[in-house]
Amino acid sequence: MNFESLDPGLAEYAPAMHSALDPVLDAHLNPSLLQNVELDPEGVALEALPVQESVHIMEGVYSELHSVVAEVGVPVSVSHFDLHEEMLWVGSHGGHATSFFGPALERYSSFQVNGSDDIRQIQSLENGILFLTKNNLKYMTRGGLIIFDYLLDESEDMHSLLLTDSSTLLVGGLQNHILEIDLNTVQETQKYAVETPGVTIMRQTNRFFFCGHTSGKVAKFHFPSHHRTLFHRYRWQITKFSTLQVSLRDLRTFKVEHEFDAFSGSLSDFDVHGNLLAACGFSSRLTGLACDRFLKVYDLRMMRAITPLQVHVDPAFLRFIPTYTSRLAIISQSGQCQFCEPTGLANPADIFHVNPVGPLLMTFDVSASKQALAFGDSEGCVHLWTDSPEPSFNPYSRETEFALPCLVDSLPPLDWSQDLLPLSLIPVPLTTDTLLSDWPAANSAPAPRRAPPVDAEILRTMKKVGFIGYAPNPRTRLRNQIPYRLKESDSEFDSFSQVTESPIGREEEPHLHMVSKKYRKVTIKYSKLGLEDFDFKHYNKTLFAGLEPHIPNAYCNCMIQVLYFLEPVRCLIQNHLCQKEFCLACELGFLFHMLDLSRGDPCQGSNFLRAFRTIPEASALGLILADSDEASGKGNLARLIQRWNRFILTQLHQDMQELEVPQAYRGAGGSFCSSGDSVIGQLFSCEMENCSLCRCGSETVRASSTLLFTLSYPEGSNSDKTGKNCDFAQVLKRSICLEQNTQAWCDNCEKYQPTAPCHSSFVLFSQIQTRNIRHLPDILVINCEVNSLKEADFWRMQAEVAFKMAIKKHGGEISKSKEFALADWKELGSPEGMLMCPSIEELKNVWLPFSLRMKMTKNKGLDVCNWTDGDEMQWGPARAEEEHGVYVYDLMATVVHILDSRTGGSLVAHIKVGETYHQRKEGVTHQQWYLFNDFLIEPIDKHEAVQFDMNWKVPAILYYIKRNLNSKYNLNIKNPIEASVLLAEASLARKQRKTHTTFIPLMPNEMPQVGDLVGLDAEFVTLNEEEAELRSDGTKSTIKPSQMSVARITCVRGQGPNEGIPFIDDYISTQEQVVDYLTQYSGIKPGDLDAKISSKHLTTLKSTYLKLRFLIDIGVKFVGHGLQKDFRVINLMVRAGLF
Repeated sequence: MNFESLDPGLAEYAPAMHSALDPVLDAHLNPSLLQNVELDPEGVALEALPVQESVHIMEGVYSELHSVVAEVGVPVSVSHFDLHEEMLWVGSHGGHATSFFGPALERYSSFQVNGSDDIRQIQSLENGILFLTKNNLKYMTRGGLIIFDYLLDESEDMHSLLLTDSSTLLVGGLQNHILEIDLNTVQETQKYAVETPGVTIMRQTNRFFFCGHTSGKVAKFHFPSHHRTLFHRYRWQITKFSTLQVSLRDLRTFKVEHEFDAFSGSLSDFDVHGNLLAACGFSSRLTGLACDRFLKVYDLRMMRAITPLQVHVDPAFLRFIPTYTSRLAIISQSGQCQFCEPTGLANPADIFHVNPVGPLLMTFDVSASKQALAFGDSEGCVHLWTDSPEPSFNPYSRETEFALPCLVDSLPPLDWSQDLLPLSLIPVPLTTDTLLSDWPAANSAPAPRRAPPVDAEILRTMKKVGFIGYAPNPRTRLRNQIPYRLKESDSEFDSFSQVTESPIGREEEPHLHMVSKKYRKVTIKYSKLGLEDFDFKHYNKTLFAGLEPHIPNAYCNCMIQVLYFLEPVRCLIQNHLCQKEFCLACELGFLFHMLDLSRGDPCQGSNFLRAFRTIPEASALGLILADSDEASGKGNLARLIQRWNRFILTQLHQDMQELEVPQAYRGAGGSFCSSGDSVIGQLFSCEMENCSLCRCGSETVRASSTLLFTLSYPEGSNSDKTGKNCDFAQVLKRSICLEQNTQAWCDNCEKYQPTAPCHSSFVLFSQIQTRNIRHLPDILVINCEVNSLKEADFWRMQAEVAFKMAIKKHGGEISKSKEFALADWKELGSPEGMLMCPSIEELKNVWLPFSLRMKMTKNKGLDVCNWTDGDEMQWGPARAEEEHGVYVYDLMATVVHILDSRTGGSLVAHIKVGETYHQRKEGVTHQQWYLFNDFLIEPIDKHEAVQFDMNWKVPAILYYIKRNLNSKYNLNIKNPIEASVLLAEASLARKQRKTHTTFIPLMPNEMPQVGDLVGLDAEFVTLNEEEAELRSDGTKSTIKPSQMSVARITCVRGQGPNEGIPFIDDYISTQEQVVDYLTQYSGIKPGDLDAKISSKHLTTLKSTYLKLRFLIDIGVKFVGHGLQKDFRVINLMVRAGLF
C-alpha cells in the first residue's frame, strides 16, 4: 500500500463532521479482555487509552456507534452481516468465528472453525453459516454445531464463494477453475475452467455474475432474467489481461466476444449496482505497483468504460450504498473513508476517519439495510458505524434464538403438621456417621421392579413407523394403570430375559430377535417424492440389480434372481421372442435385459408379473395371491415358492416347445412325453423309466421325464432320538430312485387291483412302482418340502449329528453335554485341532453338502455321495470321469423361507454368482456367494448358504449344476428384436375409424439411426389405489403406492421431412380392472382401452414394448418430460445420456 501518496489536503476537513482522530475505545468494551496487551510499539496498554463517555449519532450521517474485540491481537480476516438475523459475524486469521447480536454488539457465540487456516469468507444461510478457509468449506449452526464439513483438495487455495441459489454454491481461488457445489448432497457437481488463475472476488446482481482475479481481471457471466434457473446455458465472461484489455467471452467456448480497458496492475476490490461496475486496484509504476486513485467505472448497458472517478484516498475497499442515490463508499487501509457518486466528482469534505486500534483495516462490509457499516482491523477489533442511533441490519429480520438462562428453584417450605408429608423432601445433613438406613450388603439385595411384558394383543395389532409402534387399546386394563408383581419365579425371569428391549422385537416368539437384520423383510419407505429419495444404495453396495417387492405377487423375486444367474438359462431366455401376447419366457427375457443394464439400481418385474397373472394354470395352482393375503402373510410361502418353481420350469419348457414344435404337449404337471424338444428340457429334464410290478407278476415300463425332484424323507425319522446319521446324498438317492406302493391299472388283470389284506409281518400291495434313471439333468432342481414339524426336526437332528461328526473329525472326542469344556475349546482353537476345518460357528446347522457325486451304474442304478475338496484331491478332476458316467454337481443356489409371525415370513436366496457376471459388472473374474433379499444384496460367506437354523431359516429349493456346464452351451446373445416392429400393424379395436388416424407409421427408409431425436410421451392409468395410514401426529404415511399401468405411448419424429409428426400413437389394451383412468391428466376415457368399443389404435403392451426396446437398443435420444419415471413404470432400463 502506497501511504506516501495520501493527499495533504485531507487534514483540512472540518473535525465537527467526523469522529476524533485520537484512539478512542467504546465504553462497552470489556477492559478485562485487554489487560497487559500491548498493541503499539510504545507498549501503551489499551485500557490506558481515553474512553469515550457517550456517542452522539446524527441522523443520515455515518458515525461510530460501538467497538468490540473479537479476538485480542489476532487480525480480523472477514466480516459479514447476517442476512436473516440481527447479527454480525467476524472471522479471524486464527480460524476463529465470533458473532455479535444487535447494534450493541453483544457477544452471541464464539467457536473455532479451523485450527490452522484463516477464515476467508462467510455466507449466512437460513439454517446456518458457511465458512470458507483455504481448502475447507464448513457449514455450521449459529450456535457452533457442525452441519457438514466438506474437505477440498489439499492443493486448492480458495478465497471466495458465491451463493447462486438456495442450494448451489460457487467456490473460487488461486486455481484455474471454479467449483460448483450442491449444498443438499454436499457434492461437487461442476468444475468450470478459467484461463487465468486467481478468482478472489465474486459478485452477483439480478442479471450478471462477476469474478475478480488477482491479476486485475474482472470476469462477467450473463444469464437472462427469464432463464435464471438455466444459467449454465447462457453466460458470458469478461476477463482483463495485463495488456490493458478486458475481454467478453462465451463461457461455453471461451471465445473473445468484446474487449475493455482495465488496471495494469492487480485488482483490489470491485462492486456492482444497477448498470454500473466500479473497481479499484493498482497500476504499474516505475518503482513497482502503486494504488490507483482513479476508480474504473463501466456502463454495462453500452459495454464500455465511462469517465474514471478520481478520489482523495488510497482505495482498498469499495461498496455501493444505494439509499437515496447510488453512493460509493471508498475505504483505505489506513482508515480513511470517502463517499461519492460514481458519475460525479469526489468532494474532500465527504471524508471521515475510522479509528482502528491496529495500524490497518482488514475487512469492510455493509448491512443489507445500508444502515450499518462494519470494519475489522489488524488487532482483532470490530468497529460498527451507523447512520441512526437504533439501526437494523436487515429490512425483515427474524427473531434470534437465545440460550435459556440457568434458573435455580428455591426449596419449598415444609409443613411439619401434615401427616402425608413425604420424608424424601426432608434435607439430610452431610455426615460421616453410618445412617440407620444403611443396611450392610450381606443383609440386602437389589430387587428392581421390572416392567411387565406388553399385552400380546397390542403386539399383534401394532403397526411400526420407524422405531415407534402404534396399536389400538384392547381395553383389558384401566387406563394408565399397570399392575406390578413384586415376586417373579425363575422361569418367568428367564423368559423375560429373552425378550429384547426394543418394541420391534417384542413378539409372542422371543426367538425372533435371533434373526439377522439382513434376512428380515425389507420395505420401502415412501415419501412425497415416491421412490426418488429412497436410498437403495444403503441396502445394495454391489453392481447387481435387486427387485422391488411392492408389486403384487412379488414373492417370486428370489427365484427370478436364481434363474437369472444360471448363465445358459439367461442366454436362452434373452434370445427367445415369439408372437404370443402373454409369454412368460419373453417377459422374463425383457426383465433379464434390465438386470443386465442396471448398475446397482433396483428393477421391478411388473410386466412379467402382469403376464404371470393371466396364465390360467397359475390361478388353478393357487400361485396368485390376493393383496390382502400377501399383506397379512396368510399363504405358506415355502409351499408357494416350491409350486411356483415347478410351474415356471414347466411354463418355460412349453413356451420353448411352442416356438419349435407348435403342437407340443401342454400341461402343468411335472412330467413330459418329450422333454428334449426344448433347451429347457435339455437343461433341467431327467429321463427315467417308471416300472410297475403287479402282484400277478406282470411288469409295465413307461418312459417319462421330470424337471425337478422332491425330497422324500425316511419314515419314522423323527422318532429316532439317538441321532442316527443319514447323509443328504442318501436322502436324495431315495427321492430320485423312488420306490412306492400304489394302486394302478394292470393290463393283464384288466382292472385296478385293490390293496391286499395285512399278513403277519408284511403287507402285500396291488403294485410296486420304481423309477430308474436313464439320463441325469445338467441342472438338478430339488424341492425340499419342509412343510411340517416332522421334516424340520429331521433337518435339525441331521445337522446336529453332522456337527458332532465334524468336531470329532477335526477336534477329537466331545462330551455328550451341549456345552464344551474349556480344554476342548482350547484344543479346537489350536492350529492342530482346526487343520482343514472351518470355524465352530461355520459348522453349526450344516447338513447340506456343497458338491454331490453321481454315477450311473450298468444296471440302470444310481450312486450318490457327498463330494468334498479332499475327494477332489484324491480322485482328480471330475471332468475326466464323465466318460465313465460320473458327474459332479456343485451347489449354485438355495432358496430359504424366513419365519416371521409379524409379516408372514419372507423368501430370500443365496446365489453363487459366477465369473462371467462379475466380469460384466465389476471387471473382475471370481466367484462369490451373495444374499438376495429383494433389493437388499450383500456378499456372504459360503457356509452361510448351507446353514439352516430351523427356528427361523427353513430351506425350500436347492439348485445344483454340473461342473463346466457353461462350456456345453452357446452363451452368445443375439438381440431378437428387429426393425420390422416399427412398421404398420393392425389395431385390436374393432371400431377403429381409419379416417381419424393420429400418426403415420415409419417407412423402411425412415428407420431411426444412432443419435436421432425422438419425442416421447406416455400416459398411465391406475390399477390399484394407494394404501396410506394417518399417523398420530396428523401426517400421512404411504404403506403401498398406487400401481400404475401404461395406457398410451406416443413417439414423434425429431428429424427428416416429417419432423414433428408422430410415428407411434398406441393405446395399450388391458385385461385388468382399471380403478382410475386419470382422465384430467391423461385424456383417456373409459372404453378407450376396450377392444370391443374402442375407436383408438389399440395394441398389446408387448407390441409397444418391443417398439420402445428397439429404439433404445439402436441408441436414439428421447426428448420429453419426466421420462425417467415413465421408463420405470413401462419397465425399461435406459442408459444415461439417451434421455
